[in-house]
Amino acid sequence: MELFRNPNIDFLGKKWYFLAFSLVFSVAGVLSMLFWHGIPLGVDFRGGTLVRVKFAHPPNNDAIRAALDKVGLPNAKIQSYGPAPNNEVLIDLAEQENEASLDKGKAQIISALETNAPAGKQDLNNSSSLTIKNYLMEKDPLHLGTDADARYTALAQAIVDYRDKSQGGVLHSLDELKGVAGPAAVASLQEGFFLSDFGVRDVAIVGPQVGKQLQTQAKLAVLYSLAGMLVYLGVRFEWIYGLAAVVTVFHDTLITVGAFSLTNQPISLTVVAAILTLVGYSNNDTIVVFDRIRENIKLMRREKLADIVNRSINQTLSRTILTAGLTFLTVLALYLFGGEVLHGFSFALVIGILIGTYSSIAIAAPILVAYQEWRSGRGKKPIAMPVDPGKRDKAKAGV
Repeated sequence: MELFRNPNIDFLGKKWYFLAFSLVFSVAGVLSMLFWHGIPLGVDFRGGTLVRVKFAHPPNNDAIRAALDKVGLPNAKIQSYGPAPNNEVLIDLAEQENEASLDKGKAQIISALETNAPAGKQDLNNSSSLTIKNYLMEKDPLHLGTDADARYTALAQAIVDYRDKSQGGVLHSLDELKGVAGPAAVASLQEGFFLSDFGVRDVAIVGPQVGKQLQTQAKLAVLYSLAGMLVYLGVRFEWIYGLAAVVTVFHDTLITVGAFSLTNQPISLTVVAAILTLVGYSNNDTIVVFDRIRENIKLMRREKLADIVNRSINQTLSRTILTAGLTFLTVLALYLFGGEVLHGFSFALVIGILIGTYSSIAIAAPILVAYQEWRSGRGKKPIAMPVDPGKRDKAKAGV
């Protein structure tokens, strides 16, 4: 299938427009990373506590922030999580000193949000099944005697499952539990528990040392992938092809990370996985163009390299747009409907596929032409033609 029949677009004639486009977005990203938002690292890399909280009503972020300020957490980041009807927020604490202080930070968040808590009562919306079971064991409202441990363990778990799975983590009234625990158990629970208007749904804790280690590993993963690509293309084609591909991927990565900085979205481990995916995707697209250039160099020996590159890009244009277009539609659907957990991952893929496809045409190939013009200006031979493996073996043998 071909979208275009014999296209003849002068891509290299528009190289200055491409350069201006890349400079604008690259410089904007660099300025944001240096002076505005920095590189917004997620809890995976910087360490800290990330608490997801569901409320019984639409949350007021300003009120939450004021409550956290009162308990000594002035630098906590608060943002809405998921669809608005879910009434969920993420509370992100800054880096703490050690694991014990991280646990303390979680407890401080719960304490700050539990306003007007009755004295001597526990919060059923934030109690574990073990806490509920121990209370029921002590009160023994069902008068179970020797069979109490197993029965109350099952009853406590049933209460927690109903709260978390059926009610989304927040009970609005203890009367809701009568069908689960029975009137006698509910009456006993009303004496020792109250219901806050929120429930902690998830907690992620990463120590500072672990976060720094993950930062180092993520940087090494990206650098190793770039180095491996440079070596592969240097052997498969020539070193200038490898250099052009590495510059292209660096360009793509810089703009993608810059987009995260400009939008102030945290970079997590899943985002790094997306960036590594983009390194391979962009490299694959670039190799397709390079391979066609290599083939055309053999067929069009008397033509200028600029004309050969233009012809090669036009010949692969339909394939590039079809492949990139289908991939883009897939990741766009993932971004729109994949949920908050995959938001950073899919955002990186959306930006990266657009930029990666663009750079294969507008950045990688023009580097080859610019290199040849530089060599010609210094009176050197043009870019060497790809060496046939048989000729290379003969040359090594001294034939």
